[in-house]
Amino acid sequence: MVKFFCMIFLLVSGLLINAQTISVSVETDTTDYLVGDFINYKIEVITRKNIEVLNPSLPDSITNLEFISRGNPTFTENEKFNTTVFPFVLAGYDSVTATIPPLAVEYRSIGDSSYKSITTDSLSVNIHTVLVSTAEEIKDVKSPVLIPYNWLLLLLWIAIAAVVIIVTSYLYKKYKRKQAEKPVEKKIIIIPPHVKAFRALEVLENEQLWQQGKVKAYHSRITEIIRRYFEERFNFLSLELTTSETVHQLKNIKESEIIHNVTFDFLSNADLVKFAKFQPLKTLNEEMMNQAKEIVQKTIKVEGDIAGEEEFVESEEVSVQ
Repeated sequence: MVKFFCMIFLLVSGLLINAQTISVSVETDTTDYLVGDFINYKIEVITRKNIEVLNPSLPDSITNLEFISRGNPTFTENEKFNTTVFPFVLAGYDSVTATIPPLAVEYRSIGDSSYKSITTDSLSVNIHTVLVSTAEEIKDVKSPVLIPYNWLLLLLWIAIAAVVIIVTSYLYKKYKRKQAEKPVEKKIIIIPPHVKAFRALEVLENEQLWQQGKVKAYHSRITEIIRRYFEERFNFLSLELTTSETVHQLKNIKESEIIHNVTFDFLSNADLVKFAKFQPLKTLNEEMMNQAKEIVQKTIKVEGDIAGEEEFVESEEVSVQ
């Protein structure tokens, strides 16, 4: 009878696991830390093959804990499930029991534009100071050690400072005289962000990195070009953000509505290659270039007539007095 009920339990558990679309768990390397220790906090998300997961966001400050850094996610897969681990580093600077609150992890099914979310469990850690033994004898503080003053070294530094000041002053006055002798024509040339991006994509395409087996380098370069384009075109630090954070920023910009989906697919595919060691097909490498050009082409900022790739914004003569 015991064996029979165990088999029934395992069968039901297996059916429940197979029916589950996504599960999330959290952990730390221990629950006991000294003040100032780094707390390695991980969020593990297990999903079916047809589920895409956005990088979860962690508040900059949690009660009694400070956010230190975010690590690169790791991705593994088997026949039925994908497992993604999102690492974070926290620290506590007070002797207290600190609780990391539940966090929302957003996900969606492939082909579905709407996002759902699942919430993690809360997790508590104990932070304390170094224990001091009161049984040992208190030791006196040592007297400070006096170091003899080196007057020769002081005179040497004064001489060096005097020489630097005299030479700098002479060069500055000479420079000012030359600037006052003739007017300087000042030209400011601004190259539009889309022109820079197309040039960089053309150079990358001609290098044929992925054709030479340098697939990771190819995906790193092409995403860097598009992220730098976002920084100049939409004025936010895309190079310092994750894929989910970049997509979230674009959602708040009306001019970028047309590229939301293609940008998510573009950056997500690159993340798989860069962080999960995914080996893409030839068609995906070619599609990455097409998507990059599409992102830039659909968000070109139109401001008046641009005669060429370079726009002369200002050209004037400045007299230096």
